[in-house]
Amino acid sequence: MNKKTNNHIHRVIALLDRDQIDYLDELGKDALFLAGHKLSRTKIISYLIDFAKEVGFTGKNIKTEEDFWERISERMEANYEQV
Repeated sequence: MNKKTNNHIHRVIALLDRDQIDYLDELGKDALFLAGHKLSRTKIISYLIDFAKEVGFTGKNIKTEEDFWERISERMEANYEQV
């Protein structure tokens, strides 16, 4: 589902806590053991961003973490209903 229009890649530094890093590593290892291909942390984050774009997630009127989660839930519900 990679719909990138240009191939310029930029380095982004993200500060994540231990639990978040462990979760990314778990996803990558699950892919390795179940599909035969390990996903890197970078790829997982990139895929999640592509997914958010695909479901129409925007930053409009997001001021707090609660707003963020509410918006994600709304977008997921809207896309789920379309299926």
